[in-house]
Amino acid sequence: MKTHWRWSLNANNPRRDLLLLAGLALVVGLGLMAAIRMPGYTDAYYYYNAGERIATGEGLTDPYLWNYLNPPDSLPAPSHTYWMPLASLLMAASQVILGASFTAAQVPFLLSLTGLTVLTGWLGWNIGGTRRYLWLPALLVLFGGFFFPFWLSTDTFALFGLWGAITLITLGLGRERHDWRLLAVAGVGSGLAHLTRADGVLLLLVALLMLGWPRPRWRLMGVVILGYLAIMTPWFIRNLNVIGSPLPSGGVNTAFLRGYNELFDYPVEWSAANFFAWGWGNILNSRWEATVNNFATWAVVENWVLLGPLALWAWWQRRRESLWAGFGLYALGLHLAMTLVFAYPGYRGGLFHSSAALLPFWAVLGIQGLDAGIARMAQWRRWNEPQAKRVFGGAAVLLAVFLSLNGLVLQVKTRSAGPDYEALRAYLPDDAVLMANDPAGWYYHTGLEGVTLTDAPLSRVPEIARRYHVTYLILDVNVTDSFEPVFKGDSTPTYLELVVHLDEGTTDPEDDVRIYRFTLD
Repeated sequence: MKTHWRWSLNANNPRRDLLLLAGLALVVGLGLMAAIRMPGYTDAYYYYNAGERIATGEGLTDPYLWNYLNPPDSLPAPSHTYWMPLASLLMAASQVILGASFTAAQVPFLLSLTGLTVLTGWLGWNIGGTRRYLWLPALLVLFGGFFFPFWLSTDTFALFGLWGAITLITLGLGRERHDWRLLAVAGVGSGLAHLTRADGVLLLLVALLMLGWPRPRWRLMGVVILGYLAIMTPWFIRNLNVIGSPLPSGGVNTAFLRGYNELFDYPVEWSAANFFAWGWGNILNSRWEATVNNFATWAVVENWVLLGPLALWAWWQRRRESLWAGFGLYALGLHLAMTLVFAYPGYRGGLFHSSAALLPFWAVLGIQGLDAGIARMAQWRRWNEPQAKRVFGGAAVLLAVFLSLNGLVLQVKTRSAGPDYEALRAYLPDDAVLMANDPAGWYYHTGLEGVTLTDAPLSRVPEIARRYHVTYLILDVNVTDSFEPVFKGDSTPTYLELVVHLDEGTTDPEDDVRIYRFTLD
């Protein structure tokens, strides 16, 4: 593998191109910041709200529940007992420096996107040794297709992509060279990736497998573990003090979900016994559903629709090299885990988030596979090989740009089509505590505390309302199965009083909103 790096401005050194690439990434990122003006969906709302609360002195607390896993006695409650905290911590630091605002919170992701883009260019240069291999993969990642609308969201995409890629690169080079310093960076990177996403711990496992086979290299494994613990130990201590264990255990139990809406069960009963009582027919059907969806994610989302087979072909040629072996092990482990183990959270977004770390590698491999295919076609069909490479390479980037801009337009439309929080707020008192589809979104827009809609029987809802002093229920088209008849107006439990039914004068329930008041004794 070509890994030499000399900081000069001659034609054989990438420094100038990488600086230009960084500038381009900043410009594109600033454009995304201008287009994305609010979090827009639950994950992004959650991370942003938590970061703002830290920045304004509220600490690691949540004023709402988005699920009922390990439910606290009251609100506010300790935050990040399901999702990991690094995105919120970085947003908090940014807001302390720049002031509490969504724009300030986006800055860490702007820097992460820039770093990820430059890292991809560096990787491409060291693999291919030409400016073509620096620019084409980097542009594929910068215009990341379906990732593009989310790069500057207050979510984990760019952040996890950066630390995951750093970990895999330093692991591969460190193993190849037996360099403890690179492996220390890999350990720290795996810790930061885990602090970003719970499934980031897979990177640590990959590192230990790579260093433990074919013979254990105990000292180097120890270096990786120490780097990982240097990052994660403070979080383990916090969790021991708050929830009594180094990491929440409930997230692992999502392996036993029998449907995505079981995330909103009350009480939570994600157990192996319930799962296997579901029957092997249902279990196999659920895994087949995840397989189909995750294959589509790999082909369409991770590989820009067309580059997947070419990327796999290129990987197969280099699979024995340390860098590509580690990448392959992580890619395989991630896809298997998100398909066969964590099927419902996996295909409903988990794989999409975590595969951001794979994007630089797929991009480089995709261009390698494309060039190898063009070289063969040039022999068979007498193509002009340099010209064909320019045409097809440019077409790949243009496809990525098209997918990116199309996805951005759809995201902007989706976010603008959300609830009219300001208008709905007029029907709610200042001390209202809500039960709603997206309590994190309601808190961002109104400052009101609340809990999420449950998928439990309606007879259990008063228990939740009393426990968390819930006073109002808000229903729109996004309801759990339990609340479907209430939203349609077919039945109203005795503990609910209709405040207002809002619609647009159509027969389509998509635009309806119903607000109820709890009338509990």
